[in-house]
Amino acid sequence: MTGAVPPARDIGVGVIGGGWMGHAHARAYARLPHHYPDLGLRPRLAAVAEPLAAKREDFAARFAPARAYSDWRELLADPDVAAVSVTVPNALHREVGTAVAAAGRHLWIEKPVGLTAEDARAVAAAAGRAGIQATTGFNYRQVPAVARAARLLREGAIGTPAHARVRLFTDYAAHPGTPLSWRFTREHGGDGVLGDLASHGVDLVRFLLGEVAAVVADTAVLVPRRPGAAEGAGHYAIAGTGDGGALGDVENEDYVAALLRTAGGARVVLEASRVAAGQQNAYGVTVHGERGMLSWDFRRPGELVVSSGGDYLNQPLTTALAGPGDGDYARFQPGPGIAMSFDDTKVAEAAVFLRGVRDGRSGGATLTDAARAAEVLQAMAESARTGTWVAPDGGEGGGGS
Repeated sequence: MTGAVPPARDIGVGVIGGGWMGHAHARAYARLPHHYPDLGLRPRLAAVAEPLAAKREDFAARFAPARAYSDWRELLADPDVAAVSVTVPNALHREVGTAVAAAGRHLWIEKPVGLTAEDARAVAAAAGRAGIQATTGFNYRQVPAVARAARLLREGAIGTPAHARVRLFTDYAAHPGTPLSWRFTREHGGDGVLGDLASHGVDLVRFLLGEVAAVVADTAVLVPRRPGAAEGAGHYAIAGTGDGGALGDVENEDYVAALLRTAGGARVVLEASRVAAGQQNAYGVTVHGERGMLSWDFRRPGELVVSSGGDYLNQPLTTALAGPGDGDYARFQPGPGIAMSFDDTKVAEAAVFLRGVRDGRSGGATLTDAARAAEVLQAMAESARTGTWVAPDGGEGGGGS
């Protein structure tokens, strides 16, 4: 990027949901002019909507939106808001997402876009009717090492993919004193770890390997009872087990293990747990092909382990460092070996979203991608109930761009 950068046009943005992810979106908007000065749009934080006063006041103190509302409907009525981030709990995704579309505001919504595939399809349909642009928060697509993996797979660097393993292990709910927040109820958290963690895994499978044709799965609730949650308690909070509060039942899954068959013939093992003591955000994917393998670990985000060639036996592994040319790495760092952060991926995702608004074409992970992922997750839940292979609704389609 050289030469003068043309003036950017301001666009008023709003954030619905003032929790941690709402903060991540606000930070991403603020940093966009630093990393994407040629985007042509300069986001201006016009409003936040958050029902809890303490969270609303904290958000306002940190990010200074022009207006702070207790009701998200007021934000949608604000004429200064042209694009909206939706970072509310999953049970509200459908109601809020369809309302954002109906109000004619462009939509950046966090995964999994509702509790069911029907919810995700409803938001996608509303966006289509309204003619708005929309992006879903599957931000691991924005990791430069993952972008390199996708490119190498397209180029046939390891031959036809044969089998893969996707893991998403973390310990945020491993403690028996983790409070019974909305995440642990069917009404508000849906199928638990499936929508929370496995949704990212399914999107990575679709992004790297294409559509999922069939699944078989098993699930489990491993911490069946938890203490009541204080208002606004986050999912890393510990309520304690001796506080005298009543214990309630956990209604949805802590753990899922699934086998997936892709439309291209690859076999995938996908495993996710929110109660994996000793593991913190241990996410990653390994793909084995005819002539080699690729492997990425979220905790070493700038590295991609690659084995390719024609030796087959005793073929060496190489750790490739992500650098300029891999995704949007050059927007953040000048040379390989400087790792990007989770927040950086949200900045890149914000850029994809607003570039779509600028160009009139939804970018990044779309609402169609969210619906396809939700169909696979729903098939996993059905398989766990029936013990059989299940084909996701919606049939085969594109590769999930």
